[in-house]
Amino acid sequence: MRRSGVVAAVTVAAPAPLPKASPADTLRILLLAAGPLFAKGLIRRRPAMVRFLARTDAEARGIALLARLRAKYGEGPLRLAFPLRGAALILSPRHLRRLLAETPEPFAADTPEKRASLAHFQPRGVLVSSGAERAERRRFNEAVLETGCPVHSLAPALIRLCEGEAASLLARGGFAWPEFQAAWFRMVRAAIFGPAARDDEALTAMLHALRGDANWAFLKPRRRRLRRTFLAAVGEKLRQAPADSLAGLARARATPEAAPEDQIAHWLFAFDAAAIGAFRTLAMLALHPDAAARARRDRPFVRAAMLDTLRLWPTTPAVLRRSERDTDWEGRTLPAGTGLLVHLPFFHRDRGRIPYADRFTPAAWLDGRAEAWPFVPFSAGPAGCPAANLVLLVAGAWIEAAIRRHVVLLPPGTGLDPEALPATFDHFALRLSLRPLPRSRREPALLGAVNPLSPDGDFDG
Repeated sequence: MRRSGVVAAVTVAAPAPLPKASPADTLRILLLAAGPLFAKGLIRRRPAMVRFLARTDAEARGIALLARLRAKYGEGPLRLAFPLRGAALILSPRHLRRLLAETPEPFAADTPEKRASLAHFQPRGVLVSSGAERAERRRFNEAVLETGCPVHSLAPALIRLCEGEAASLLARGGFAWPEFQAAWFRMVRAAIFGPAARDDEALTAMLHALRGDANWAFLKPRRRRLRRTFLAAVGEKLRQAPADSLAGLARARATPEAAPEDQIAHWLFAFDAAAIGAFRTLAMLALHPDAAARARRDRPFVRAAMLDTLRLWPTTPAVLRRSERDTDWEGRTLPAGTGLLVHLPFFHRDRGRIPYADRFTPAAWLDGRAEAWPFVPFSAGPAGCPAANLVLLVAGAWIEAAIRRHVVLLPPGTGLDPEALPATFDHFALRLSLRPLPRSRREPALLGAVNPLSPDGDFDG
């Protein structure tokens, strides 16, 4: 209403800017939270660094730091004081869900850091692709890995492979990580390329070497000759693979744009993370005899045990994204080009919000608790791991084979407290032993029946 020619002024408050960490807090984040994730090796674990982090409990301090910073700065996203490039840390479950749901647009998965790392051995992998190429490579992966199916069409053959390799390993009466990993990769090579590739350890050795280089991302020159040799070997095995193998399915569904050799290189890489998860799950069942007893008679519980082990120690602990355009965060703007970091151990081990943060709790994956919180051991959304169901099927087959006729035992002095599990698990130093289970307590093999649980979404793709 106007009075005597005077117009009332309306003041519109400018939106509050997103919080920004001080330079000192940014340095703390880099050293105490992000630093350990990168130091232990995001592409291939460094045993010495894993051992150091386990002894110093550094990762637990990083998780505690992020909880304090959330209390100090709010739910974020928390901008970091980087001089040359915008970066922000995701601190809110709501924001994490949005980031994963809105990938790859506007939040691209092919960040510069990821491109620099994976270019060492899979320069045309789906994780470092964009636009039409990414869409075609994602389609290819989902078709071959049968992303939407709880049980892969090759499940009977895959389970037979798992049972055979597991039987040879279990006959030793115990095994450490190197023996488990070697047996696991014999199964992986046969599953992907057919029985003729089972003993081709040279192929896996080339990949391990290239993955070690990939840990250094920009900082180490690419061994292009070794990469060509490795991808050529993958391509030759792809052409020779029998139809009833994963590579046989890949050959039938491949297009030039799909770059199948690079996608298979990623499967080989990702199956190593699956091996770590399966080995650690066996250790958790050894530490929790009641859970092991339930796993023998309850196949969905086996899968839940694997998922909770991956919650406790995510094999893909950092999710990286890049905003392709300006994005609105509840009235506040992050500019295009901002790099976004998700520290998954913080979300999976948030003691202030998760009562069982540091305890092995497979039941949470069966009673709805896990769905109420953004646990993403296999990422989620359009870039969720396309092999999640396949990995859980294969890992479950190994776990079931081990516990069906044996009690898995931990050596004394592991330092694993069931009430306060450590933030870093040094599986490299662990040896599991086996004790035969009385016949009256043995269960028949039931894996291979329909697995009724579908995963939430390590392999962030």
